[in-house]
Amino acid sequence: MNRRRRVYEGKAKILYEGPEPGTLVQHFKDDATAFNAKKHDTIEGKGVLNNRISEFIFLKLGDIGVPTHFMKRLNMREQLIREVEIIPVEVVVRNVAAGSLSKRMGLDEGTQLPRSIVEFYYKSDELDDPMVSEEHITAFGWANPQEIDEMMALALRVNDFLTGLFLGIGIRLIDFKCEFGRLYENEIMRIILADEISPDCCRLWDVETDDKMDKDRFRRDLGGLVEAYQEVARRLGLFVENRPSEGSGPVLVTSK
Repeated sequence: MNRRRRVYEGKAKILYEGPEPGTLVQHFKDDATAFNAKKHDTIEGKGVLNNRISEFIFLKLGDIGVPTHFMKRLNMREQLIREVEIIPVEVVVRNVAAGSLSKRMGLDEGTQLPRSIVEFYYKSDELDDPMVSEEHITAFGWANPQEIDEMMALALRVNDFLTGLFLGIGIRLIDFKCEFGRLYENEIMRIILADEISPDCCRLWDVETDDKMDKDRFRRDLGGLVEAYQEVARRLGLFVENRPSEGSGPVLVTSK
């Protein structure tokens, strides 16, 4: 990490200059934040789990043809990624009423929505990430109509895949947030999935118990955040049990 040029630092990640032009190193921190960093703590091991879970999901999405910025995992906390021009719009896909949607619409948490709903939020901590419309996005030049269509289509494709992936391991995908960037290759520009997909940006509930397995455990002072993330990783097959001679606990799988 020494002597590397820091490009950007967010609430949960740091971006460093990559080894080759057009690449960055994405470092996952142990910081836990909520309400746009108004609530903050450091939870040991969270960054390692998010790195591994996000790697797994991005690889799976790549396998079905979803373009992403992910290149490879470098170590327990870092990934090599393609450098993109981030579009300052967070895309949220909701399948079940929870969080702000429940408050805005007066719906009980856990209410199944008639169909998946896509929402847009302007990426600005200072403004608390306000909800915006397609009109706002195009009027302020954050993205054009074609780019919005591409982001929506990719987000819904990711939603379809993740819904099935998590349901297969006994987890209900309530909603999730994703971000996109513009990748420039020669004279061609593509919209690709960026940032991360992990329990930090998804709401995940156990199918049988409705226990929360995501960052709501931190937001709502439920405790057990790392244990919940570990359980998500275990169900995804990212933990292996050590033999008794090697120890009694599970360890993250570090290679494929």
